[in-house]
Amino acid sequence: MRLELIRHGQTDWNAADKLQGSSDVPLNDTGRGQALEAARLLAGVEWSAIVSSPLGRARETAEIIAGELGIELGDAYAELIERDYASHEGRTPESPIPDEPNADYPDIEPRGSVAARGIGALEMIRDTRLPLDGDDAHIVVVCHGTIIRFTLAEILGREVPHIENAAANTVEWDGTAWHVLSINGGVVDTPID
Repeated sequence: MRLELIRHGQTDWNAADKLQGSSDVPLNDTGRGQALEAARLLAGVEWSAIVSSPLGRARETAEIIAGELGIELGDAYAELIERDYASHEGRTPESPIPDEPNADYPDIEPRGSVAARGIGALEMIRDTRLPLDGDDAHIVVVCHGTIIRFTLAEILGREVPHIENAAANTVEWDGTAWHVLSINGGVVDTPID
């Protein structure tokens, strides 16, 4: 089973470098164009399903992609919601966002919580779709940059770069474990044991 993790298209808060987190900020016109471009990049594969975070920017990106690919829009998974930045949402960060709450960011969601939700969401999608679609299923999952980045880092055991809007990030379930095949559309170099 292969999942294509797509970050939603751009919003006005993205353009202004504001933290969005769990705030429900809509796509802007650039974001809608990015969703169309993502659909073009995904064309040519037989997709079993497209699912998303329930936040509007992810859901609309998924709707655009589903419409372009001619597939039905599937479920929304609350586990795919972006990292909660709490009192900092809507603000432009003045310092790097830490992995754990600290004096400057006392109420943000800890990295481990975000990664655990991301892995849990992959497992829920796998467990829901595998009986329907089989081992060769290809599923588009539209969600958010930080949850994608922390989830990929958890699988790889190393840091992952910033996830671009509407970029494709591929993970594969081989029957026993998840493997990261691409980040931001580029192939992941994995060490050979």
